[in-house]
Amino acid sequence: MSRLLGGIVILALTVALVIGMGSTDARAPAEAKSLPAVDSCTELTRLLEEHRQQYGGPLPFVTGMTAREDQADGLLRAPAPESAKQSATDTDYSATNVQVQGVDEADVVKTDGKYIYQVNRQRVLVIRAYPAGEMAVQKVIQFADQRFNPREIFVDDEHLVVVGTSQRNLPEIYPGCPYPSARTVRAVVFDIRDKADIRQVREVELEGEYVSSRKVDKSVYLVANKYPDYYLLREAGLPAHKGLTPSYRDSLADGGFKRIACTEVCYFPNFVQPSYLLVAGFNLDDPDQEVEVGAYLGAGENIYASRHNLYVGATERQHGPIVPLPEPRGPVDFPDADVAPIAPRVPDERTTIYRFALADGRITFNGRGEVPGTVLNQFSMDEYNGYFRLGTTVNSWTAPRSRNSLYVLDENLDIVGRIEDIAPGERIYSVRFMGDRGYMVTFETVDPLFVFDLTDPRNPTILGALKIPGYSNYLHPYDEHHLIGFGKDAVEAVEKQPDGTVRPLGFVYEQGMKVSLFDVTDVTNPVEKFVVRIGDRGTDSELLRNHKALLFDWERNLLAFPVTVADLKHRSSVTQPWEYGAFAFQGAYVYELTLEKGFEWKGGITHLTTDDYLKAGYRGPESDRHVQRILYIGENLYTLSNGMVKANDMTTLAETGGLNLP
Repeated sequence: MSRLLGGIVILALTVALVIGMGSTDARAPAEAKSLPAVDSCTELTRLLEEHRQQYGGPLPFVTGMTAREDQADGLLRAPAPESAKQSATDTDYSATNVQVQGVDEADVVKTDGKYIYQVNRQRVLVIRAYPAGEMAVQKVIQFADQRFNPREIFVDDEHLVVVGTSQRNLPEIYPGCPYPSARTVRAVVFDIRDKADIRQVREVELEGEYVSSRKVDKSVYLVANKYPDYYLLREAGLPAHKGLTPSYRDSLADGGFKRIACTEVCYFPNFVQPSYLLVAGFNLDDPDQEVEVGAYLGAGENIYASRHNLYVGATERQHGPIVPLPEPRGPVDFPDADVAPIAPRVPDERTTIYRFALADGRITFNGRGEVPGTVLNQFSMDEYNGYFRLGTTVNSWTAPRSRNSLYVLDENLDIVGRIEDIAPGERIYSVRFMGDRGYMVTFETVDPLFVFDLTDPRNPTILGALKIPGYSNYLHPYDEHHLIGFGKDAVEAVEKQPDGTVRPLGFVYEQGMKVSLFDVTDVTNPVEKFVVRIGDRGTDSELLRNHKALLFDWERNLLAFPVTVADLKHRSSVTQPWEYGAFAFQGAYVYELTLEKGFEWKGGITHLTTDDYLKAGYRGPESDRHVQRILYIGENLYTLSNGMVKANDMTTLAETGGLNLP
């Protein structure tokens, strides 16, 4: 049985857990003497049952994640992607846009400079892409298990790792169980050194729901949530120990599922959610090292990883008392005069941070901290020079309005610096940390961009703020003094009064996509130096939800992303801000971006045919030719959809090659 690693506790969405700041009493079982470990299956059963009864049964866990660069040396400019190196063809190529340099994130498309690897309709295609005029499908990787759903991939010079989800027969995992299947997370490893003989060499599989994954050098880390099958199996009349803990398998061993022993499960005192977060690690360079799996009571939400540490943010929400609403100022009819109206219970929210050391496929718990509020996503967190910074939004039943904060934690995960009560009534839409600076976008009806000085971690300060219409969902560094914001334009909703004045209604109507270049050279006075607006209400881009859809290369002045454009073709003075545009375009928008001229549109690349556009209608066509990713190899841009790959000259955008995909 593999050695149990440190795991992660995730807290429930509706109850409270109070943990002392800066405590470092948790670890992998071999290292953390003060972290409670379950001493038997009987105790584990008792713990789960107590929490189930206390909190009303199973609670839904939230998974999420999402990421970019290791800034230990500061950020002078946005570097070329770390893996944009010289391939066997001696040709530059782009890499996935990740949060931390040196920490790869799985995506649906990868390239090694000659071949493109793509997750495509339950398969993985290996496409010979270079030279562009000779593109061909080298290999279609099919999976014998038709229930396996490949979701993302990692690629290096030797291995292709396909990460996906599947279902396993419960009787296979739990002999005697009458229920048909259970969800699993699976990593399938292929040896790709010989493209003419791509071979599967390994499978690792965990019970549970996929949360995320990371790859550092040759080490792969998988994160999954697993609700224990204790209650299901009890209903089936089976012994509790058969379904109490998660199982996993590694084809390097005997290939069968192994159950984690009850005594290998660790937990934090007063843990809330009766479920597990599993962390698995394995090293591709060590074919004899079996996967190591850790299990902690809890479930996971947001994950940040540097090259040496994995951080998990766990949200706790504690509901306050039910409070009667104040007496109405005028007559109000209630359906039941005996029932007084009550105010909704807004929860107090806190985030617990768990830190794990990463080393060659192994994970060791080494720290825990806590801050008020919740984090939006992985970009709300950052490690820099021994400190951990994060931005949070706080909702509380003790306060009438939301508020936002920035916290700095030291190596013990104690709070040593803070700025609180930022933009009351608004919430965080994006955060970006760049060396000694931090940037935060909050939004309610306008978009304040806050600039933070983090030079002194124990005394962070706000240097300046810029308020503009709309908001940015994602911030990307351009250089030390500039960053790019991707989001939506917005128009404030108002109501016209009889006297001709207007009354704000407290919300906005989203409009088309908005891309801004912010100049923060004068940190006390940030400026929106350039802006480009794309389409009308209804325009959308995966980039607004997934940073991996962006292609940006500072040295080439290249900016590209997939977009679906909606257009109000007959805009007039009476056009209302709530009106949606009709479908007009789907594909890649390509820009040249410089500090002198801003965003210069070079053109759009689409995979749709003229006939597709004629048949599109108001909402657009259902097609497998919607561009998902853009990358470059040499002097060609490659756009990929499930239906084709197209190559275009990077300078002129003239088509240089195309391939219809099977």
